[in-house]
Amino acid sequence: MALQGHGPLIFYVNGRKIVEKNADPEQMLLSYLRKRLRLTGTKYGCGEGGCGACTVMISTYEPTLKKIRHYSANACLLPICSLYGVAVTTVEGVGSTKTRIHPVQERLAKCHGSQCGFCTPGMVMSIYTLLRNHTEPSSEQMVAALAGNLCRCTGYRPILDACKTFCKESVCCQRKANGKCCLDKEDYLFDEEEKVSIRLFSTDEFQPLDPTQELIFPPELMRMAENQPKRTLIFHGERMTWISPVSLDELLDLKAAHPKAPLVIGNTSVGPEMKSKGVFHPIVIAPARIPDLNVVKNTDDGLTLGAACSLSLVKDILANVISEFPEEKTKVFCAVLHQLRTLGGEQIRNVASLGGNIMSRKSTSDLNPVLAASNCMLNLASRGRKRQIPLSDIFADGVGNNAVAPEEILVSVHIPHSRKGEHVSAFRQAPRRENALSITNAGMRVLFEEDTDIIKDLSIFYGGAVSTTVCAKQTCQALIRRHWNEQMLDEACRLVLKEIALLGSASGEKVDYKKTLIVSFFYRFFLEVLQSLKTMDPGHCSGIPMEYRSVLQDFKTKMPQSIQIFQDIEPSQSPQDPVGRPIMHQSGIKHATGEAVYIDDLPSVDGELFLAVVTSSRAHAKIVSIDTSEALKGPGVFDIITAYDVPATNEFYYSDDPEIIFARNKVICVGQIVCAVVADSNVHAKQAAAEVKIEYEVLKPVILTIEEAIKHNSFYEPKRKLEQGNVDQAFETVENIIEGEISIGGQEHFYLETQSVLAVPRGEDKEMDVYVSTQHPAIIQEMVAASLGVPSNRIMCHVKRVGGAFGGKLLKAGLLASVAAVAANKTSRAVRLILSREDDMLITGGRHPFIGKYKVGFMNDGRIRAVDAKYYINGGCTPDESVLVGEVSLLKMDNAYKIPNLRCCAYACKTNLPSNTAFRGFGFPQSALVTETWITEVADKTGLPPEKIREINMYKENEQTHFKQKLDPQNLIRCWNECMEKSAYYTRKTAVNEFNKQNYWKKRGIAIVPMKFPFGLGTRYLSQAAALVHIYTDGSVLLTHGGIEMGQGIHTKMIQVASRELNIPMSRIHFCETSTTTVPNACASVGSAGTDVNGMAVKDACQTLLKRLQPIISKNPKGTWNDWIKEAFEQSVSLSATGYFRGYNENMDWEKGEGQPFTYFLYGAACSEVEINCLTGDHKNLRTDVVMDIGCSINPAVDIGQIEGAFVQGIGLYTMEELKYTPDGTLYTRGPDQYKIPAVCDIPEQFSVSLLSSSQNPYAIYASKGLGEAGFFLGCSVFFALRDAITGVRNERGLKKTFALNSPLTAEQIRAGCADEFTEMMTNDASASSTPRAVSVRVTNQSAQDLNGMKN
Repeated sequence: MALQGHGPLIFYVNGRKIVEKNADPEQMLLSYLRKRLRLTGTKYGCGEGGCGACTVMISTYEPTLKKIRHYSANACLLPICSLYGVAVTTVEGVGSTKTRIHPVQERLAKCHGSQCGFCTPGMVMSIYTLLRNHTEPSSEQMVAALAGNLCRCTGYRPILDACKTFCKESVCCQRKANGKCCLDKEDYLFDEEEKVSIRLFSTDEFQPLDPTQELIFPPELMRMAENQPKRTLIFHGERMTWISPVSLDELLDLKAAHPKAPLVIGNTSVGPEMKSKGVFHPIVIAPARIPDLNVVKNTDDGLTLGAACSLSLVKDILANVISEFPEEKTKVFCAVLHQLRTLGGEQIRNVASLGGNIMSRKSTSDLNPVLAASNCMLNLASRGRKRQIPLSDIFADGVGNNAVAPEEILVSVHIPHSRKGEHVSAFRQAPRRENALSITNAGMRVLFEEDTDIIKDLSIFYGGAVSTTVCAKQTCQALIRRHWNEQMLDEACRLVLKEIALLGSASGEKVDYKKTLIVSFFYRFFLEVLQSLKTMDPGHCSGIPMEYRSVLQDFKTKMPQSIQIFQDIEPSQSPQDPVGRPIMHQSGIKHATGEAVYIDDLPSVDGELFLAVVTSSRAHAKIVSIDTSEALKGPGVFDIITAYDVPATNEFYYSDDPEIIFARNKVICVGQIVCAVVADSNVHAKQAAAEVKIEYEVLKPVILTIEEAIKHNSFYEPKRKLEQGNVDQAFETVENIIEGEISIGGQEHFYLETQSVLAVPRGEDKEMDVYVSTQHPAIIQEMVAASLGVPSNRIMCHVKRVGGAFGGKLLKAGLLASVAAVAANKTSRAVRLILSREDDMLITGGRHPFIGKYKVGFMNDGRIRAVDAKYYINGGCTPDESVLVGEVSLLKMDNAYKIPNLRCCAYACKTNLPSNTAFRGFGFPQSALVTETWITEVADKTGLPPEKIREINMYKENEQTHFKQKLDPQNLIRCWNECMEKSAYYTRKTAVNEFNKQNYWKKRGIAIVPMKFPFGLGTRYLSQAAALVHIYTDGSVLLTHGGIEMGQGIHTKMIQVASRELNIPMSRIHFCETSTTTVPNACASVGSAGTDVNGMAVKDACQTLLKRLQPIISKNPKGTWNDWIKEAFEQSVSLSATGYFRGYNENMDWEKGEGQPFTYFLYGAACSEVEINCLTGDHKNLRTDVVMDIGCSINPAVDIGQIEGAFVQGIGLYTMEELKYTPDGTLYTRGPDQYKIPAVCDIPEQFSVSLLSSSQNPYAIYASKGLGEAGFFLGCSVFFALRDAITGVRNERGLKKTFALNSPLTAEQIRAGCADEFTEMMTNDASASSTPRAVSVRVTNQSAQDLNGMKN
């Protein structure tokens, strides 16, 4: 069959016709929008459809139904060739500041729903698409629409606030005259005297949603769809051909000619495989337009669905059928629908096809087990042959049987009606409830002899157990003719474990958990069936006990209710003075319209090259040779850059061990940069990088974990120690001693904007502009200058804004900027380096994994007298900030408690992992979790409640910390008491106990945790700051300072400061960018200190200017600002001033173990309540109340956003985010598919944050406090609420033995903690391999197939 190309690719983008004559099948819509059409509002976040940053709206026209369909999709997975005849709408097409802003954009911005703004365009598109389909959606639809969108900054609450304003059953009135909300029945939340406010935005100013204003579907596309005969589309790319046939016969001919060519509909499976596993297909067949593959047919015995139907379509069809048919017939449909609700995010379901999900035979498919168990039939076709086989046949031998020949295709799937006496259920358990691949899933069906409980037919299928879906055939056969009772259950569990275990385990980790789930799911099915037998025949069947019933309900995601309480401004404050008001982020609207520019959005520079890095695949090895010959032959390749191309410094010695740009003779971790390829496009650079061959000679030892580092005595110097009182003596006088240890896993920053650099040589005097996403432009300037061997004054570093950083864009950004700068220097061209998400996660390191060992001495009344603690942190292969993190973890380990005798030591371990670095909280979230762990254990031992132990040992009056700094804890106690009161802790604790008595398989837990967070950077020079303020003759003001905007609203606050000081409206003040050319030697924006120090500098500059203007103002007091400025210019008064702040006077003497390393303290408390499912380990965050003392807030909207965002990131660290490494030290969890950060489904259903009123802070600007990091640790209130729930389970079951919980407290650990007869089966099951205790670095033996694609 000759493959001739037919005509161009025609589609529309934002109402504009696109005719692409050379469509490349390998090009995705995302890169086409960004690079070809220069529409940069759609962002690259992960490239695998997991984060939603690239969401766009796709609109198609169905000529038969005369209907337009709108759906959201991930542009990163959509091949442009699949867009023939469709209309694409991007964030730019929704609205812009030049035309009109759409209500979705306006409300997201004004409700403070964007911080760094990088995920905002994707959020806008998800909400916008929903509103195009439903102008008044329900809150369920709204929450579901956002399930596929991740945000790392906000904690989702303000985004959902914006969404609520569109929902029909408004979840909150937001409109009461006194500023109180209809949800607050509890008036005790407010003191009468306090002047508090709970409105962060006003709904009155929102423009209404007007559907008539939207872009229309292009009439030309309608005409094309209606009048043009469908013809085959063929597109030839550089390496690949795309064929889209229009009839089944044509498809069968193609498949016969190219049996290996994959069929692609949504590209959600083939796409990621080609991208991350290097799978390549020269021919791809796209059958989406074939009518036979899109059939939807109701038959007498069921429903036939075309294989190309999208999962969303299937979901809607099933929902309709279920509402129309009697319940008896729809049990299969209900079970399938149940799985579809949580399968992927909306964007994935909208494009992924039913046939694709079935035929990829993935073990993680949630549909295959239930479809197979329900006797679904597959209609297959090949040339001259049609046949029907049961879906279960394709899994018959447990390895994805070859029942389907390569030339056969799946045309449609027949899902049968259920019969009388038949019961069908489906189950799944995933690392996150929504938008996550399941760990284990199941489909089960039983048919009884008429009107009895005797099994006539039984079918059980599992997914996630081995490499594909498996059937427990022998078990099912053995149970036929048995009664549905306890004996049958007991035997079924034993049989199914034996049968499924025989198949060997696919991955070394989670084996016991998966087995537990296999039997727990069957038990849950057993209960469901018993319960429905009772409904049908109450006389014969007793059903299940009341306290078992709640487990039949899965946790659902609800629209959260939230309240934010902050202090109103004084009535005397001038209406023009913005300080203390909830002002929208300065870039909020631009975030929402996609006009905010990030590094990769900068227009391309003439002749610019793209850089791709080549990284080490060994953790510790000598580089024998680097063979670049194949890579240099690749298309578009310009050059290859190695350590030998670095003109000057390649190793930076900030301490004994160097930070390295390019590995020279040896590599010290997997992911270390060895060399880099520069080429004319990103794609060519990546293809060539994969061709570089590096030969290694492995060196010993390879140290990955903290335990191995201790064994090999591998540490960074200095080791630190703090001691107070007489510890050994105190241990002799105490009444009780406990010893223990806890391991805390690392955490990936997962900023939505990956590391990005654009280096542009200026062509003379060795000058270079470096545009980089960093928190610390000065270090970038210093490192780039040193690596190029030029003075710093030749390197201009610019930062407009950063798409999230959290500590991850300091030293690492400097090394990557140097890589790009060296390449730009060698090639004399501009070089762009944008890390892919996988590379970013592999290369950059994150929060330090941590092991805390402790010995605690205490009295029977709960007073803690002595603590001896050792902290080991996994520093990785270079020092970075590890020793400093160790120091901070020691200085802050006391949290809120006075410990009279204390000894603590910190060791930074030197290992062969990518170097770990700064991360929000900087050591405190780890060491304080250790402290709270032993506090809770003391409570267990003494039999006192944990909150009593906390109160007894809390700082009470003016005291000294363990390093002899003075401390006034009055606000700590106020926060604690207020949190107790606002959360109604004791009332709810009683309610929790009551709930636990009435429910056996579901339990609740509640915990309240206090916090003292010291503010300071330890030495004065680290907190100096400068600002530069210009007033122009038209009266406008240009403001610059050394702080970096990364979502924390620093520029907004600085403009508020300047507005107050100069007494002019904020609208007259502009901030352009942070640059080393305007403010030299600026300190990094770290440690919550940005506003504190830069605010002082801005204030200083403004006061200098005002002082100069004073004589002119006093001469003409009635004049306007413009009059005064004009006059000043005419009198030759300088209208530009620098401002400076020397920094806080902080110091620490480690020899003496004393000092004043901090300037002041923030305080807070959080109370959280959770519910767990003891059968699966799943949990739901029900409610959280946070009280924080942050002084006088400069901007309550920004500050509350910081607290909530940090809190949710804390939930991630302590309960979800798990980094896993293979035994050779390769990070396995690279990207949102494997690494789960909190999503909308993880935030508490009720979330209240209140700022402590009338708190003053004499040390910082306008009595505020720096609060970016403090809220993070409060996320551990969820960890301890979970611990409380597990303790409840263990007490009820008589399991008194002490039990250790590590962080993250995942479903796997929760399930193991709730020991029962099912977990017992694991320990008795000889074939069960016992999994090693999860170490601080999770090392797992992943199945070879998962890794094949990860080696270069």
